[in-house]
Amino acid sequence: MTMSSRLPEPYGQGGGANLADILERVLDKGVVIAGDIRINLLDIELLTVKLRLIVASVDKAKEMGIDWWEDDPALSSRARRNELARENAELRERLAQLELAEPARGEPARGEEEAR
Repeated sequence: MTMSSRLPEPYGQGGGANLADILERVLDKGVVIAGDIRINLLDIELLTVKLRLIVASVDKAKEMGIDWWEDDPALSSRARRNELARENAELRERLAQLELAEPARGEPARGEEEAR
């Protein structure tokens, strides 16, 4: 028995879809795989795991209303910049509130202590 006789026959030109065609079709249409795993003991539910997998192109996902990666700071530099800008604005607002509350406590303002 020779080595070549044990190898599978490659797909011919007209004999079936190649991987690129299958991948293109899947990404164009999208595939959803869903499943639930439940573990019960004496009719008491101990654990439930819900699995959802969607395989689609970015365009198809956006068409379906799925665009969570655009707002995830770990995946989008624009989202990361927006989160940093929001956090910066919150910190500036808190600092301004603290600076306004400081003289109200009876402590001298910044310029008053130097004038004495």
